[in-house]
Amino acid sequence: MNLYARRRATSRVVMAMSIGATAIGLGWLVLVLGALLWNGFTSLSIAVFTEMTPPPGAAGGLLNPILGSLMMSAVAVAVGTPIGILAGTYMAEYGRYSPLSSVVRFINDILLSAPSIVVGLFIYEVVVRPMGHFSGLAGSIALAVLVIPVVVRTTEDMLLTVPKELREAATALGLPRSHVIANVSYRAARAGIITGILLAVARISGETAPLLFTALNNQFFSADMNAPLASLPVVIFQFAMSPYPEWQNLAWAGALIITFAVLALSISARALAATRNAQ
Repeated sequence: MNLYARRRATSRVVMAMSIGATAIGLGWLVLVLGALLWNGFTSLSIAVFTEMTPPPGAAGGLLNPILGSLMMSAVAVAVGTPIGILAGTYMAEYGRYSPLSSVVRFINDILLSAPSIVVGLFIYEVVVRPMGHFSGLAGSIALAVLVIPVVVRTTEDMLLTVPKELREAATALGLPRSHVIANVSYRAARAGIITGILLAVARISGETAPLLFTALNNQFFSADMNAPLASLPVVIFQFAMSPYPEWQNLAWAGALIITFAVLALSISARALAATRNAQ
């Protein structure tokens, strides 16, 4: 067999293995999504969005965990987004080559890959134990810690893609550096920064482990951020592990809600990224 024939045979074998691996991956994805859609849609009803979590063996809904998740996510984004944008701005605009930026970038990369349960344990030690009780505030802080590295990385990357000629032109007009960043750099990178925020929200939407150590759960509706607060991922975890069919059905419905929420955020982020690339 000549060299060309051996290369062609090797290429066919590798191609077949690649197609097989892709088929296996897609097959499991189809099975998971199929089970989620079938069980989720059959368990979905108006009561899921209008009634509170029920006691064992009774019917009910997921109103309080949905509202709790929205509250904690909103606080986490409100706290983590400004910190992430400011840190990313410093590394891209002021200290691009400084030793401090290198250290921050390294720590940020560690936080990006750190398991969320580690973040939950950390917040438990520094917030929950000194306070003496679980709270929605502690859960929001844990989620904010997960938001910050995503926003930092996205903000820095997007600002670095802004052509330096835009900054130089604005500086030549006499604008201070802060005005150049606010009116030129941020505007040029706005779509990318918003995409990063949406991706951060998508990441924290399904986090369970940090909330188990911080917000815990609450069977009843509560808007008190200084008390245990219900959240959709934790309720899904508890209901899915229960022996009650009513709770298991609510767990499927909650999983479907989170899946569609993350899907909507991902599609929005991709749409914004496509808009930016088109510009």
